[in-house]
Amino acid sequence: MKVKVQSIHFDADRKLISFVEEKIEKLRHFYDSIIDSEVFLRLDKNSSHENKITEIKINTPGKTLFAKEQCKTFEEATDTAVEALRKQITKYKEKQRGM
Repeated sequence: MKVKVQSIHFDADRKLISFVEEKIEKLRHFYDSIIDSEVFLRLDKNSSHENKITEIKINTPGKTLFAKEQCKTFEEATDTAVEALRKQITKYKEKQRGM
């Protein structure tokens, strides 16, 4: 699966990019038909502590899944977004099976 990571308003270090790619790859355990994914790491310019935003878009055959989370760290936002996507994937698979 191809994972494209873009950082907006800052330069992400290799460690953060590796962390994000590793988390996205784990979604393949739940659904192996994922075509590719795009991850946007964004710094919000407000003064709040929770100014790290992670947006993840996953393309599957026939459907695009999306999650956006804002937290204190990119790692926390990524974890939360991946968990939301895992739930979406589970629901999508159940609908495909006709449950």
